[in-house]
Order: sequence, then C-alpha cells, then structure tokens
Amino acid sequence: MLAIPSNWMVRVSDFVLLAGRLLLALIFLHEGFALALHFDGTVQAMAQLGIGTPLVIATIALQIVAGLSVGLGFSTRLGAVALGLFCVATAALFHTNFANHNELLHFEKDLAIAGGMFTLAIAGAGRFSLDMLVPHGLMGRMRVSTLPSPREPGR
Repeated sequence: MLAIPSNWMVRVSDFVLLAGRLLLALIFLHEGFALALHFDGTVQAMAQLGIGTPLVIATIALQIVAGLSVGLGFSTRLGAVALGLFCVATAALFHTNFANHNELLHFEKDLAIAGGMFTLAIAGAGRFSLDMLVPHGLMGRMRVSTLPSPREPGR
C-alpha cells in the first residue's frame, strides 16, 4: 500500500477556507470598486452623512486593498481583522435605527460578516493562498497562539 505524506494531501478545510475567503472578499471588492467608479456621487452621498472626502478615499482603499488581501490570501489575517473592525464600526455608526427592519438587517449582516472575518483571522488563509507562498510576508504565517493547531499535531 502506498503511503501518502499528510502534508501532500489536500484537505477539505483548505477548499472551505478558499471558498469562504472568496465569498467574504466579494462584497468588499464589489462595493469598493462601485464607490470608486461613482466617486463624485459617493462623495456627495457621504457628505450628507457628515463624512468628508479623505474618509471616503480611505474607506474605498480599505475595501479594495483588504478585500484583495482576503480574497488572494495575502496577509489574510491583517486584512480580515481590518475588515472585521470596519464592519463593527459600520454597524455601530450607521445601522442603529432598529425600528427600521432594513437597518436592523444591515446591522446584523455587518456583525455576521465581522464574525466571519474574525474567524478567518484566527483560522488563517489555508493552503490555497499567497500566504503559503510567502512564508514570512507581513503576517502571512503568524501564529495566534503557541499551542499546536488542530491541523498540525505536535508542531
């Protein structure tokens, strides 16, 4: 019987992490590019909420850069934490009119996405990521704790 080393085997969890990363990144990339492509309208709409142009530019940049980070799996943990915090801030600052069912839904959605991002920050990008190709990239292979990962017995 041929023994295949465990580090050569593709695990289902890596496919799930890839799918999860792509799904989480999609909303930020779509929104970031939509805001950038309609920049004048975005600035006008945000000005009505008291948000100035520098913050609009920073928001667009965050959504695109961190969205790419999560989607491509490069410095994934950093991108996921940034987007998770962004979602919590967005929920707390813009979606607190719970009498309006739509606002409540946006509040819950933002918190759910933040939860997914924080989970991704702990789990890491998985094998199908640029983090695995660049072992010492910004935070690519950073360990969250000194305990062995369930995927790496006896590290």
